[in-house]
Amino acid sequence: MSLIREEMPVLVRHEGDWVGTYTVVDVEGKIIDKHESHLTCQFPENDANSYYQINRYKWSNGKQEEHQFPATYRDKAIWFDTERINGKAWEIDNATLILWFSYKTAPDMYLYEMINLSPCNNYRFRTWHWFKNHQLFQRTLIQEERLR
Repeated sequence: MSLIREEMPVLVRHEGDWVGTYTVVDVEGKIIDKHESHLTCQFPENDANSYYQINRYKWSNGKQEEHQFPATYRDKAIWFDTERINGKAWEIDNATLILWFSYKTAPDMYLYEMINLSPCNNYRFRTWHWFKNHQLFQRTLIQEERLR
């Protein structure tokens, strides 16, 4: 049995469904993309994956995407190795997670995400810092509310 629920209590507080908005800005703060999101964070029982996340995105022009992110747990972190990304997330205090990941199709690009959960567990605030060749080129600002 995985120790994830015991050793990553902040991550466990994210369990459930979240809705919000992703706003992508360039280094000057100009909005270059904005879309709605619905994320589901799960801890499957009797599964090889200790954590499972489904991201659904919807743009105003009708475009939609869905991505699934199974993760394994070890060393007080969750580890992603999917067709799309490699990455790892870990807790840094009683309200915050850090996620580092890179896209497999863009080896010169990676990002760091800070995920902050409100004390009431009903609001999340996330910021992605995108790097290409170790230079910041954009940020994603995410504000979410727990759906259930």
